Order: sequence, then C-alpha cells, then structure tokens
Amino acid sequence: MTPKPKPEPKPEPKPETDNRLLLLSPGDNVLVLRGVIESGEEIYVCGIAVVAKKQINIGHKMAAMDIATGAKILKYGAPIGSATSDIKLGDHVHINNIKSDYTPTYALDEKKAEVEMATDRRKNDNARISAL
Repeated sequence: MTPKPKPEPKPEPKPETDNRLLLLSPGDNVLVLRGVIESGEEIYVCGIAVVAKKQINIGHKMAAMDIATGAKILKYGAPIGSATSDIKLGDHVHINNIKSDYTPTYALDEKKAEVEMATDRRKNDNARISAL
C-alpha cells in the first residue's frame, strides 16, 4: 500500500482589518483604535498590510483609506472635520492633519490662553499667600 501524501499546510488567512480597529459606521473613512498599535508594527487595514509610522493610542483614529486634502473626515457616519493634508491609509488621523469644521482653531487658542492666564493668576496668588 502506498502511503498517502501529507496535505500541505494552508497559510493562515490574514484578517481583513486588525481586531484593534473599529469601524463605527459603514461610510466612515477612519477607524477607532480599541488597543495600542506600536510604531513599526505591521497591521492589516481593510485587507491591506500597512506599517504604523508611530505609536497610536487607544481611542485615536486611523485612516481606513487614502484621504485627500480638504476631504471630510467621517466618523459615526457624520463629518467631524476636514483633512488639512493628504492622509494615507493607516496614518494616524489627529489634530496635526485635520481641522474642525465646527470650532474655529482661533477659538480653541483663545480658550487655551484664558485657561493659562487663570492658572498663572492662581500660582501668583498662592505665592503671595505663602509669602505671608
């Protein structure tokens, strides 16, 4: 009797998208991280292998596709801002490459300045009290 040849092992199927990435709505062009992705780590995004350019933390967004400058960023099925530069599949999508279409940047800068001034006043008041 001739022995049967052993079947060749089948390669493990690659995931369509890494399970640490969550698509909140079918029309979204960003994915939300459910776990940290380390810099240099190879992951699958929509069936395509990409290497993370930097560490991306839980709760942050990653591009599910190439997004052109000026295109709307879609999360929860709704626009949350616009791309300020071209964003490649797998890139971190954050304040460095998107802007809010709802809260002007100058308003955020003014609010930050107000908070910093109030903090400085509190420090000065505490220093005066300590000197007494």
